[in-house]
Amino acid sequence: MSRINRLVLECALALALVVVSLGAYVRLSDAGLGCPDWPGCYGQLVVPEQAPDLAAARNAFPDRPVEAPKAWKEMIHRYAASGLGLAILALVAMAWRRRAERTPGLEIALLAVVCAQGLLGMLTVTRLLKPVIVTGHLLGGLSTLALLAVLWLRERPAPSRRPAPAWLRSLALAALAAVFVQIALGGWVSSNYAAAACPDFPTCQGRWWPELDTHHAFTLDRELGATASGALLPGTALTAIHWAHRLFAGVVLGLVGTLGVALMGRVGWRGEGLAVLVALSLQLALGIGNVLLHWPLPLAVAHNTGAALLLCATLAATLRLFTQGAVQTARPARTTGLFAPPPQPLR
Repeated sequence: MSRINRLVLECALALALVVVSLGAYVRLSDAGLGCPDWPGCYGQLVVPEQAPDLAAARNAFPDRPVEAPKAWKEMIHRYAASGLGLAILALVAMAWRRRAERTPGLEIALLAVVCAQGLLGMLTVTRLLKPVIVTGHLLGGLSTLALLAVLWLRERPAPSRRPAPAWLRSLALAALAAVFVQIALGGWVSSNYAAAACPDFPTCQGRWWPELDTHHAFTLDRELGATASGALLPGTALTAIHWAHRLFAGVVLGLVGTLGVALMGRVGWRGEGLAVLVALSLQLALGIGNVLLHWPLPLAVAHNTGAALLLCATLAATLRLFTQGAVQTARPARTTGLFAPPPQPLR
């Protein structure tokens, strides 16, 4: 990979993390509908603030008064997401030019995810923050980040190490799946505004097992704050959403913590193990701190960013465990493989 390609990839990876954090900031500051339309804002590419623009906005959206602070939050997020999309288009174009060396499957998958993200971003606004769409938008953003992380790791050869045993690779897959499920549960908490349903820790509403309505809590096809029939979503459903996220954190702690400790105990794997344990510890501390401090906005946004970092750390460890074993035990990699090097010229 050329220096320009590498620079674009690194910029895209950093920008993806920024976009995920900005998306959390927009959502948690209740600015998700700061602009009533998409992709512009009140029919314009910038937030209307001058008198003629404000008049046009009022005429076009008479039932949606302009709230400039919220609208700017939403538009800054869209500008950053657009920049990320352009960077990914550049990566796809560069990979397509080098398709004789390596199949650009990851880059094409990344482009497909970004296109789906654009559609979900539009539906988030037009469907008035429907929880399943908002959660899907969050997962799409983290999937974009994960694919960029895979591309970045592919260009950074790992040191030669002993291949990992099968049980450790299985543990890594289980830990990665658990992190993804926990992120989905966290997104469901955020998109349903259920963070305050359990204001204490480690109990919830002073009880170890509060009253829960799991049926309405996890009905996907419903509007924000409502049941599938249109009735007001009961508080016990919000409690169930929050409590499920908190309980599953124990599963993540067990699996990811065990993975980190196991990696720390193996020669040559301390770096991956340390990264996993640091990311896990940070995320747990942020989660507990948010409850104890009643979800201050900076800490809540940091909790979302911490989830992205934990996903990347676990993903990196999992990929290294599998590819290291393949390098040591398998036949020479072909150019169509995920981490296969480009063919060397004949001498």
